[in-house]
Amino acid sequence: MKKTILYLSILVSLFWLASRFINIYQFALVGAIFEILWLPMILMVFCLPVISFYYLFKEKFNVNSTYLYAILIMSFTFLIFLFFK
Repeated sequence: MKKTILYLSILVSLFWLASRFINIYQFALVGAIFEILWLPMILMVFCLPVISFYYLFKEKFNVNSTYLYAILIMSFTFLIFLFFK
C-alpha cells in the first residue's frame, strides 16, 4: 500500500504538471487521453493526501514514512500550480 500511494502521487503530479507546461491539445490523441483521464486524476488529487495523512497518523507520524513523501509531493504540486501560471 505504501508504494502504491507513493507511485500514484508521482503519477498524478506528473500528469498535472505536464498538462500545465505542455500544450496537450497540439495532438488530438494526446488531448483525447487527457480528457479521459482528468476526472480520475482530480479525484486522486483530493483523495491521495487524505489517505496518506490517515496512514501517516496510523503510523504515529514516522518521518521516514512514504506517506509523508506522498503528501509532500502533492503539496509541491499544489504550490507549483499556485505560483507558476
